[in-house]
Amino acid sequence: MYDFQIAETKNFQKIKKTIDTKIYDKIINIVYPQLRSNPYFGTNIKKLKGKFEGYYRYRLGNYRLFYLIEEDKVIVVVTDFKHRQSSYD
Repeated sequence: MYDFQIAETKNFQKIKKTIDTKIYDKIINIVYPQLRSNPYFGTNIKKLKGKFEGYYRYRLGNYRLFYLIEEDKVIVVVTDFKHRQSSYD
């Protein structure tokens, strides 16, 4: 299995400026390494259905990190980060 690259959308780059530093450190040090090695499966990973078909989410406590997987380019594209109450609007 290849190591995936992590890419962040412009939307996520704006959002990450507002994320608490402790949570962002977790994203960098725990979530990203896990997504690099296997973005499809893990205790906090879930493949979404319905209108979010094709997206995955990573659960970080009360927050959700959303991403897409571009298999052909071996890239995980991080698209959004939201509190769980407003995640699926």
